[in-house]
Amino acid sequence: MAGQRIHLVRHGEVRNPDGLLYGRLPGFGLSDLGHRMARAAAQDLADRSVPATRLVASPLQRTQESAAPIAELLGLEPRLDERVMEPWNAFEGRTMHGPYSALKRPSSWRHLVNPLKPSWGEPYREVVARMRAAVLDHAELAQGGDVIVVTHQMPIWMVHLALAKKPLVHNPKQRRCSLSSITTLEYHPATGFVEIDYRDPAAPLAAGAVDQGAV
Repeated sequence: MAGQRIHLVRHGEVRNPDGLLYGRLPGFGLSDLGHRMARAAAQDLADRSVPATRLVASPLQRTQESAAPIAELLGLEPRLDERVMEPWNAFEGRTMHGPYSALKRPSSWRHLVNPLKPSWGEPYREVVARMRAAVLDHAELAQGGDVIVVTHQMPIWMVHLALAKKPLVHNPKQRRCSLSSITTLEYHPATGFVEIDYRDPAAPLAAGAVDQGAV
């Protein structure tokens, strides 16, 4: 018998002309392409008649905008939860690439002393703990219905690694979590969570997308 499902949806492409690491900074909304990507994710959920009774989103602009077409197509009211937000990071608002990269400045090196934690931002274990708490709470409130959580790349990948019992330390360039992708978990009260599916409904749009700025 299938258990209750939680669908972790990443936001679409963000308008970020300066290539900044935007983290939790306000004012970073979806690009025109990002809106189309978010619509593709919403359409995928609707086409599969996902029996969701609860829609949750991070309070950041890009996730709220990505949740909007899901709310429209599935008739759900988005609920904001800070626990599914992007992790905080010491390099927010700075570029991490090219000649002006923050990594080339000696003043930044103190943030790089412990990549296992990591020392430049919110500890990996704290991200896992808050995501788990949020998902458990919303699963209970959904009363057996599916839950859709519109969130960010790093929190989704932390959940994936934790469920796979893999080390949380990782290379961000190797995350399997594309823009507007959907990672699905199944939940049984007796046995907990297991990841059962990953899909990339916005893949046909990805060729023109710029995916940088995530923590």
